[in-house]
Amino acid sequence: MSNTNTPPRPVADATTAKRSSFGADFLASIVVFLVALPLCMGIAIASGVPPALGLITDIVGGLVVGFLAGQPLLVSGPAAGLAVMVFELVNRFGLAALGLAVLLAGAMQVAAAYAGVGRYFRAVSPAVIQGMLAGIGVLILASQFHVMVDDSPNSSGWQNVISIPKAIYKAIFPLDGSPHQEAAAIGVLTIGGIVGWNRFRPKRLRMLPGALVGVILATTAAAVLALPIAKINVPGNLSSSFNWIGSGSLSLLSDAAFWATAIGLAVIASAESLLCATATDRLHDGARTNYDKELRAQGIGNMLCGVVGALPMTGVIVRSSANVGAGAKTKWSAILHGAWILILVVAFPQLLRLIPMASLAAILVYIGFKLINLPAARRLLEMGRGELFIWAATVFTIVAVNLLVGILTGVLLAVFRLLREFTKLEVTISEEKDGRIDVDLRGAATFVSLPKLADALESVPASSDTEVHFRFDHLSYLDHACIEIIEDWAARCPGTILLEVHGLAERSQMQRQVKLAA
Repeated sequence: MSNTNTPPRPVADATTAKRSSFGADFLASIVVFLVALPLCMGIAIASGVPPALGLITDIVGGLVVGFLAGQPLLVSGPAAGLAVMVFELVNRFGLAALGLAVLLAGAMQVAAAYAGVGRYFRAVSPAVIQGMLAGIGVLILASQFHVMVDDSPNSSGWQNVISIPKAIYKAIFPLDGSPHQEAAAIGVLTIGGIVGWNRFRPKRLRMLPGALVGVILATTAAAVLALPIAKINVPGNLSSSFNWIGSGSLSLLSDAAFWATAIGLAVIASAESLLCATATDRLHDGARTNYDKELRAQGIGNMLCGVVGALPMTGVIVRSSANVGAGAKTKWSAILHGAWILILVVAFPQLLRLIPMASLAAILVYIGFKLINLPAARRLLEMGRGELFIWAATVFTIVAVNLLVGILTGVLLAVFRLLREFTKLEVTISEEKDGRIDVDLRGAATFVSLPKLADALESVPASSDTEVHFRFDHLSYLDHACIEIIEDWAARCPGTILLEVHGLAERSQMQRQVKLAA
């Protein structure tokens, strides 16, 4: 007799699902590879290092960090957010110092992960984060604008900003016979290709990134017209680009400024990675981020990059959003994209040597403009002028001084504003018809507000037949210093003092009973 209830086949179903998942990851990895390729080299150029060092970082980010990641769909690699700090590091300490700084930053990240502090990197004011991104955007746009016309950027971010008109003049009137005009035309063609493709691309090709289309257009035009402009330099042997840590750079371990830079790299890379992981969580319904695991993976990846002297890495939202949008299901899409970069660099380096420097610089000019994100600043204004002030101060300090000082300025301003809000005290004094006086305290009564509280108490028009009612219903905190000043004033007051402490007693559990008598 046959059984009509067919038993489930979990093994077959799991195998089918696994094959389907791998197929989606395979296709997504191609998209991420196409997005990452021009960005890796462009960010390396913006950082003042050979393009190969950006490619090495992306390979490590895919093949190593992809396996260890705490967010499977987060894609790691060189990030525009660190380009400015790396540029300053290389200019100040030399290229040989890059590997040691990245190694130390990675070790700090691993230590922080084991200490369980990964989740706390999310506790950063949105105004500071948006200000950091906008400041980085200004610096990248300004420096790469000069590269886009085949000129050299200045070592100072502020000088790059104020000399943009000079770069435009060179592009229009190349009086020294240099190919500034041709390079500028290639840059404009690249940006036009990106904008045009993003706006008018066919639905069937929507996953093809605009940056790649811009590079293909520019590279084809430069090759057909045989333009005498600078091309990128990728070595035939990738291992020859390794920038090993030498014994000479170890002397920097006694330099406080070098340690400050390494700490800055660790903090910024960690914050950017974990914020990108949070943003990636919002893009899909799969596994949520394990923050300490992700921070540990980023640290291990940076330690490996430091050993070979490559760029530092972070989780990158542009590549991660492309990964999710392309239908990725597991970590294999990020891993495979690193493999495709490795195969291209090892087997076909001659293709990369055809790409004009101006084209990659144009991509970064476009990215810098997008990072500035003025609509985000307008949204901050809706939250209050204080938030916009923190944003503006962070941006200005990053551009005028440097990235680390700018971020510290923003953080300190955010903390100061938070303390100001939490220690704000409002004292309202109202006199009733029967001679009763109400003193209503709202907010937090702390030692910071002692002068304000003292002035308010001295203004109370109390006499011997007056009843003064203190209302603490809307008070969130009352410290010992404020209790003492109220007691002192009450001892000198000729009227009757009554306390209405309902609400406060239950919330703050006052340490002792306050008795005020006439």
